[in-house]
Amino acid sequence: MKSFSGSLSAAGLAVALALIGAPAMAQQKNGPAATVTVPGKPVSPAAIAAAKEILTMKNAVAMYANAIPSLVEKTKNVLLGANLNYQKDLNEVAVIVAKNLTGREKEIGDGMAQIYANEFTEQELKDLVTFYKSPLGQKLILNEPRAISGSMAYMNDWAQSFAEVINGQFRTEMRKRGKEI
Repeated sequence: MKSFSGSLSAAGLAVALALIGAPAMAQQKNGPAATVTVPGKPVSPAAIAAAKEILTMKNAVAMYANAIPSLVEKTKNVLLGANLNYQKDLNEVAVIVAKNLTGREKEIGDGMAQIYANEFTEQELKDLVTFYKSPLGQKLILNEPRAISGSMAYMNDWAQSFAEVINGQFRTEMRKRGKEI
């Protein structure tokens, strides 16, 4: 990933502050900000908006919609493992913590938009928005999850089958050395 330049221009700094200003206010309400930052070049608000539009069209929020409840549950389970006597309290506190942090998953979407804006120019992002709104773009959005799932299944099947080929060659080569495995 590209590293964040230590020497941001005044304009770049202004853009960065504008981009993080709104989330920072929301974070004050819901607790301290996550310490994860997205390194990269300063980007325009229009690039961020186009990136967010792309992510919305691709329903990216589905990837992280349950991030808060999942992380709260994982943390609770870790704490429970070391504090079995506090099960009732930890279960009750988990509900409170999840409620207090509701909405923070938006930070993931903001970070993803920043990453897209770092990887593509503003014009490229606008062109992608146009593409995803086209009939072919809509078809891609609709069918891509199935295509990716099918591709992953094929790769897994291929790897399993190919592992047998590799295993057979190991056995053949070891037999040549007089060793049965």
